Amino acid sequence: MSVAAETISEAAETIADRVFDQLRQAIVEGAIPPGSKISEPVLAARYGISRGPLREAMRRLESSSLVERKANVGARVIKLTSEQLLEIYVIREALEGMAARLAADRMSDAAIADLKGLLERHRSDVAHEEWQAYFQKEGDLDFHFRIVQGSGNRRLTDILCNDLYHLARMYRCQFGMKSDRARDALKEHELVVDAIAERDGELAEWLMRRHIRISRKATERRLAAMSAKVVASL
Repeated sequence: MSVAAETISEAAETIADRVFDQLRQAIVEGAIPPGSKISEPVLAARYGISRGPLREAMRRLESSSLVERKANVGARVIKLTSEQLLEIYVIREALEGMAARLAADRMSDAAIADLKGLLERHRSDVAHEEWQAYFQKEGDLDFHFRIVQGSGNRRLTDILCNDLYHLARMYRCQFGMKSDRARDALKEHELVVDAIAERDGELAEWLMRRHIRISRKATERRLAAMSAKVVASL
């Protein structure tokens, strides 16, 4: 490949990366709602790009399970059922528990100190919302993301941070930020980090699994309440 061709290829990849990030954020935050049909010509015009980089971004969204493509239907934003959402919690419980165990062995003291600082900022934010909201920003500002990264296991990180992570965030966004779990969830996070700081992998895994299991049960109750409300309105 010539230098010019390589430059064009790299530019297209950069555009695809940018559009992928923008589309993923729009899907996760609900700007593009679940079940919405994806029109490539519309998106190409909206973002001012050619179809090539857009198709690459779409391919990556499909790989991330945020978009699905069906014959004679086209591409649509994924729309998970309640059962599928709860399945994600079950998988996260096992895998993030493992990540916490590994993090207790592999996270540096500096990384643990930085994570404790992050939770202090979270505590301040939650208190500001009168303990009724605990919605973390994406990536390094997210407690769970940090723990998984701290595991040092690339395959585990790929599964949790490039697939399940964004699906889970998508539904956390759409359920809303209000929660009676804010204070408890923050405390559970702090206990996990304390166990990691003590290099107690067994305890860190148990605490992380318990934390996610409690969150799953809270989600089950919330889904049941939402379903009952819909039935009552009929």
